[in-house]
Amino acid sequence: MAPAAVSPGVQDVDLTSSAIERKLDALPVKNGSAVGVSADANGKKVSQPAELDASKLVFTRNTNPRAVPSEAVANSGTQTICTDHMITATWNATTGWAAPELKAYGPLSLMPTASVLHYATECFEGLKCYRGEDGRLRLFRPSLNAARMLMSTLRISLPAFPPAELEKLLHALLAVDGPKWLPRDRPGSFLYIRPTMIGTQSQLGVQAPSEAMLYIIVSFMPRMDSPPGGMRLHTSPEDQVRAWVGGFGYAKVGANYGPSLAATVEARKRGFGQILWLYGEDQLCTEAGASNFFVAWKSKQDPSKIELVTAPLDDRLILDGVNRRSVVALARERLAGEVNVVERKYSIDEVIEADAEGRLLESFATGTAYFVCPISLIHHRGKDINIGMGSGEGGELTLKLKGYMRDIMYGGEEHEWAVTYFVCPISLIHHRGKDINIGMGSGEGGELTLKLKGYMRDIMYGGEEHEWAVTVQEEQ
Repeated sequence: MAPAAVSPGVQDVDLTSSAIERKLDALPVKNGSAVGVSADANGKKVSQPAELDASKLVFTRNTNPRAVPSEAVANSGTQTICTDHMITATWNATTGWAAPELKAYGPLSLMPTASVLHYATECFEGLKCYRGEDGRLRLFRPSLNAARMLMSTLRISLPAFPPAELEKLLHALLAVDGPKWLPRDRPGSFLYIRPTMIGTQSQLGVQAPSEAMLYIIVSFMPRMDSPPGGMRLHTSPEDQVRAWVGGFGYAKVGANYGPSLAATVEARKRGFGQILWLYGEDQLCTEAGASNFFVAWKSKQDPSKIELVTAPLDDRLILDGVNRRSVVALARERLAGEVNVVERKYSIDEVIEADAEGRLLESFATGTAYFVCPISLIHHRGKDINIGMGSGEGGELTLKLKGYMRDIMYGGEEHEWAVTYFVCPISLIHHRGKDINIGMGSGEGGELTLKLKGYMRDIMYGGEEHEWAVTVQEEQ
């Protein structure tokens, strides 16, 4: 029997968005006040744990860089291929965050009694770096991933950090590995970025870890957004749920994923791609696998109107997906006259009813891995719900929203959500039907371009002391 919905009640730990904002406001600032020093009641200086500080990043280059694999190998999905470097930063409760280091990708050293191995003190994020059709490298709304990771760390009793500092570390790693591992001759490709935080305290015992590690790795990932014929979903078993009210379904913690694998494995044996997770006696639709789930149907009250429906965030059963948030915003902004976006609780019975009445139009899932993935079938308690796929690649609304998102990610549209890099080599100018091909040196840019880029980067990241770089003097 699935757990019934319960009242959130009074929480011992305030994890609301306003509480997280208060925690952010309480973090030491770097402009106008000292970081790492405070005073006690007698005015005596007292050292405080250091905050995560990207400006202290130490660069230790990989002396044995590897060759970039072919696109076929990179996208095969048979192995995880990571780039040359990673970033690590350690923390302990007394001294706070140590200086982060960019170094060669390789194994981590953990004691067998490390907290993460016994008590699941772990959280992570997932985002992509895109090689645009215009040759530029982009991230898509990385500030949202950084803020969400902070929320996850608070939920799992790992150390806090300023999200902007994590974002700077992402940029630093991609500035080093991005140009090589996303070659300019592979427009439309991407790399997957995985920031992770783990509890490393080696003392056994159920407690908040006093030591932790943040690390960031970058890898290839196969495309998953266009399975032939669309994604096929199997609804979750009656005796299993992915998340529950008062739990941690809204946080990106490892404990959300492992327990869901048994049902997923069984579904795939039966020819389905993912589980549509239902919740409670009403069998509410929540997520498709680890992705946010959407359905589009004609309104029951007015069939002339189309509704795009997805589960709400207020009961914290589902993840506040970056792609979910973006699809909702784009649909409301650009399709206001065509589609009414509805965030509410809805059941699988409503989906079945819409199908029986001819109102069910299309469905899709959104997530970092699946992007915007059309859904063609839902199997529930022995019966199939077939969902429109338009020309075969997805319904009209699905493809329209997917197109909006792709244009922003890959440079087809200039948009504030796309974060590009500060010095980008140009290889070609097309003018009046003719191409002007421009030298690219070793492939990452011409000699002068790379020289100037290096000057800029050294100033920005502390490789060179310069009056343009404003640093904060910490009191000892």
